[in-house]
Amino acid sequence: MHENITDETPVVRMVAITKHFPGVLANDQVNLTLRKGEVLALLGENGAGKSTLMNMLVGLYRPDSGEIYINGKLADIRSPQDSMALGVGMIHQEFMLVGNMSVAENIILGMKDLPFVPPLSEIKKKITDLSKRYGLQVYPDKIIQDLSVGEQQRVEILKLLYRGAEILILDEPTAVLTPGEARDLNEIIKKMLSEGKSAIFITHKMDEVMEFSHTVQVLRRGKSVNVCPTNSIKRVQDLANMMVGRDILFSLDRGPYNPGKIMLEAKNLVIQSLQGNKNVLDHVSFTIRGGEILGVAGVAGNGQQQLTEALTGLMHVSSGQVLINGEDYTNKTPLQVIRSGVSHIPADRGRMGVVGDMSVGDNLSMKKYRTNELSNHSIIKRSWVRLFADKLIETFVIKTPSQDTSVKFLSGGNIQKTILAREIDSCGGILIAVYPSRGLDVGATEAVRQNIIKQRDKGNAVLLVSEELEELLMVADKIAVMFEGRIMDIVDVKDAKTEELGMLMAGVERRDI
Repeated sequence: MHENITDETPVVRMVAITKHFPGVLANDQVNLTLRKGEVLALLGENGAGKSTLMNMLVGLYRPDSGEIYINGKLADIRSPQDSMALGVGMIHQEFMLVGNMSVAENIILGMKDLPFVPPLSEIKKKITDLSKRYGLQVYPDKIIQDLSVGEQQRVEILKLLYRGAEILILDEPTAVLTPGEARDLNEIIKKMLSEGKSAIFITHKMDEVMEFSHTVQVLRRGKSVNVCPTNSIKRVQDLANMMVGRDILFSLDRGPYNPGKIMLEAKNLVIQSLQGNKNVLDHVSFTIRGGEILGVAGVAGNGQQQLTEALTGLMHVSSGQVLINGEDYTNKTPLQVIRSGVSHIPADRGRMGVVGDMSVGDNLSMKKYRTNELSNHSIIKRSWVRLFADKLIETFVIKTPSQDTSVKFLSGGNIQKTILAREIDSCGGILIAVYPSRGLDVGATEAVRQNIIKQRDKGNAVLLVSEELEELLMVADKIAVMFEGRIMDIVDVKDAKTEELGMLMAGVERRDI
């Protein structure tokens, strides 16, 4: 996508934008220019100020100083409705959807030009037409909370397309997509560009920057440090260095593969759908030994979430067994599973991983409050919490003004680091990590993967769910591929081929590959 942009008209110009939060200078005199028909990749470490800058463009925040111009005119953007009226829409990293409403209801929610009783049949037809046109498989009547994370992402994209946005801001849009879906998104973006639209693409994936964008802008600690044409960048490593200011390892050191005894076992696990007409988890069996990482590959919505929730006591199993160190933990409570030594990094960090209104320190110590270390007859030892939190903040490089800051004010990547720090610290032998590096920059991703490998090298058993085959091939010892609730095959990483894994993910049987 490196063809020249012929129309030099800036559709967005942000001039000297500055934004403060308590204890944080999020953006410091940042300039940004987006031209018609252009994709601008906005790069930076977690907490560099990318999402804050874009949130001001869509009216969620107001800049402390600076000016925003849309199509050459000074814009006073006070709300997302103002930005949408100017043709600017954003797909956020954390989805802005109402869980108990349908796809169609979410897409039209807040639209002021609709009649009191919206013509739902016409709306659903338009949504279906759009989904077919752009290759986004979504059913208008489905309830949001019944959709996978990947399907919810498609709803967010459709919401903007439905509302006719001309300038699209995509914050980590491929974090929940498989490589094939990411390529489909590239085609969607190309189609939108051919219709005269423009896009700002926030991503941490270097390959996507090279493939999707025309221009790259790098933020570091709230300042803009570099703007250059994408085709002037020769190596992915140069991009990574530009972003974090140091060399990044694209391979990881790991000890020899020396598996021990079986620590986690699933035996013919079955979970029926709410309607009872099919199995969302279909006779799944595997073992994980100490000193072993089993990766789980698959397109979002193929049973990975149900599997991890069954293992951690969050979802009832219809039949089959969960064995932890040889003992039956089928349908035990989450607390019983935690006490058996299982740590869980969930897929939905905002809803299940943290309590947003609590401090960083309290979120880090959340799994310790039943221990004598943290409490004395229900009285919290605040001095111990502070020392404990400071240690984890330093070890996992969590960027926060202080441990007293509410965790909801951290960037998405630093929220993820908070969860990772808590779960790894409390791990008693088994770590279940679901998309642990989703939304993280290359430096933080490197650290997450190293920490997971450290758990394996300590003799712990690790289940790593990821949609990035590159990550699984780099970190895992074996890879189980899931499709429609079944395990298609389990392969040793040393024998794994990307093309074969991709076909298994698409439901092709091993004998047909």
